[in-house]
Amino acid sequence: MILKSLRLTYFKNHPESTFEFGERINCILGKNGVGKTNLLDAIYYLSFTKSAIGSQDKLTITHDQRAFTVFGTYSEMTTALQFEKGKVKTLKIDGQEPEKLSDIIGKVPLVIVLPDDTSMIKGGSEERRKFFDGALSQFDSEYLKSLLQYNKLLKQRNSFLKQNEGRAINTQLLDTYDDQLIPLAISISNKRSKLQETFLPYLIKNYSDLHDGNESPALNFKSHVDQSFELRFKENRGKDQIMQRTMLGAHRDDFEFLLDGELIKKFGSQGQQKTFIIALKLALNDFLREQTGIKPLLLLDDIFDKLDDSRIQLLVSLLLNNERFQQIFITDARKDRSKELFKNEKAINFIDL
Repeated sequence: MILKSLRLTYFKNHPESTFEFGERINCILGKNGVGKTNLLDAIYYLSFTKSAIGSQDKLTITHDQRAFTVFGTYSEMTTALQFEKGKVKTLKIDGQEPEKLSDIIGKVPLVIVLPDDTSMIKGGSEERRKFFDGALSQFDSEYLKSLLQYNKLLKQRNSFLKQNEGRAINTQLLDTYDDQLIPLAISISNKRSKLQETFLPYLIKNYSDLHDGNESPALNFKSHVDQSFELRFKENRGKDQIMQRTMLGAHRDDFEFLLDGELIKKFGSQGQQKTFIIALKLALNDFLREQTGIKPLLLLDDIFDKLDDSRIQLLVSLLLNNERFQQIFITDARKDRSKELFKNEKAINFIDL
């Protein structure tokens, strides 16, 4: 799937912008603050109907305007996304509205690398779950459906627990939530556990490609959802009521990132952490390509920053592999650097902002 062109209307600092893209490497060049990351975010919006950098829809609208529109023309379809203040977000695929916004997920597989991605290592489990949930959701529609339903029920159950603080709880209503949540939690955690096993070889290969050494990355999936989960979940109701939230379940799962058997968040250098994250994202690219048969769009925001020259050269040599990668979008504030790195590449498109 190739993104041929993109039209933005009142999207952040792009009031009226149109871009034409090449089929291979697109380098988006310009000083900080001119809208390079926002351009990548607009492309991300078309695959996931939300921002990659956590921006609220209303804050994505250009100042003093009421709505934004993102229109993408792909090799096999068109996609239009619009959000207007006070109204629901709308999506059209080839001019037709799908039943749900989430129906777009997986149609255009996409991987994005952002400067703040090391928060996956340094932060809490939510960021790591989000990454692997995104991996599964782009090729397993049933997983996405289960995840959305689980999150909806979890929110309702937690709201119910808060409303009944200090009072006798309606166990029948709680049973209604639990009877739906428990099988969903088991299904979600089982698929995450299997993903860890199938994903790891891709991570090991990509880390090796980016690092001249013998360091070995690994993943460790941690979950309370085991064979005794249903019993423990129901026995934990009293604690849930005291804490006013659901203490056990798939929303507490975690993926530990390891390097040579040690937690990289504790013992990894900045360079090792950056390399691990890039390897993780490139592994996702390879994994999705194998699962879907489609080469994902690869979005790399300021990817060369905080990498030494040797790692930059290794990364560039990987990106030039046409068998692994198709369309790539790279932002860089240093025009001369990107033009030097790709000076021998014919299929390259430089976009100056």
